[in-house]
Amino acid sequence: MTRTRTALIIGGGISGPTAAMALQKAGIEPVVFEARPDRADGVGAFLTLAPNGADALRAIDAEAVARAEGFPTPAITLRSSTGKHLGSGPTGLSEQPSRTLKRADLYRVLREEAANRGVPIEHGKRLVAAETTDDGVRAAFADGSEAVGDLLIGCDGVHSTLRRIIDPAAPAPAYAGLINTGGYASGVSVESEQGSYEMIFGRHAFFGYAVTPDGAVWWFANVPRRDEPERGELAAISEEQWRDRLTTLYRDDAGPAVSLIEATPHLSAVSPIHTMPRLSTWHAGRMIVIGDAAHAPSPTSGQGASLSIEDAVVLARCLRDLPDHEQAFARFESLRRPGSRRSSKPPPASTTARRPARSAAPCATPSCPWSSRPPPTAKP
Repeated sequence: MTRTRTALIIGGGISGPTAAMALQKAGIEPVVFEARPDRADGVGAFLTLAPNGADALRAIDAEAVARAEGFPTPAITLRSSTGKHLGSGPTGLSEQPSRTLKRADLYRVLREEAANRGVPIEHGKRLVAAETTDDGVRAAFADGSEAVGDLLIGCDGVHSTLRRIIDPAAPAPAYAGLINTGGYASGVSVESEQGSYEMIFGRHAFFGYAVTPDGAVWWFANVPRRDEPERGELAAISEEQWRDRLTTLYRDDAGPAVSLIEATPHLSAVSPIHTMPRLSTWHAGRMIVIGDAAHAPSPTSGQGASLSIEDAVVLARCLRDLPDHEQAFARFESLRRPGSRRSSKPPPASTTARRPARSAAPCATPSCPWSSRPPPTAKP
């Protein structure tokens, strides 16, 4: 049995600190390397923490810090451009609704929790090369420094550098044909229940919003664009130009889109939406990618952050419970690859009380207790 003792984690966003805490709980010493020279406070719009993501955080005793942020969003209503009701339903489980929070807040609390647990987080470390050695892995960074460890784990997102190192022939992220932005508005009265998402299929673009407990409105816009923007093209367009463009797109639609856009002091960064096509290779040697680096879903799934958090916990369990990293990586992929993993959608309410039986195999999702262990053939 080859004991994994150390892990280098590339990416300090959401899945990186989560992976570090999960690995630490599994008895593996992690270090997180983040390309940004400083913290990413204030970066990003808002996201949904689904029940499966909350379950994963609970497994590593980190759910409470995440649930202290944002607000519950238990329901979603779909409407046409004329305001016609198209349908509605829950966003999570009746006893555990999804929660909406700012990406920056989730990043902050997970980073702080990891740091409080003694996880080293190094900034200004942009990965440029990596190789598996006889007894570990070596990572090289743009500042000329290097790091060595037993494993290298890529939590570096949809534009992952480690993914290209593992498989130079890996497909590039696929442009989804949509541009995304959003913002936070106050002082606008909307006809919707607090905490319920309203999704509007506009004539020219999609619009969604939710009302917070204090009456503010968090909104987002998905604007179709056939050709993928060139790098830097969207950032070169001024905020007022975007505001004018958005109000023109939604002017003929029923609903509060125009009022919300006009009442928003600052728009979120405008960015193209990418997904990750089916990736043939998730791991090679002692290197592996997880989360968006391996299988970035469409933002419309509401599962991006939650799947990445799940991945982090399941990988740590596989490394804890199986004899070596080769078996752990293979088992992780079999559990988490889309089409083979257990569905991340909430199960029917009648099944939520059941827990997986004790087994020699790691759990497919983090809903089983972290303390459930296989027989003595696995790592202590």
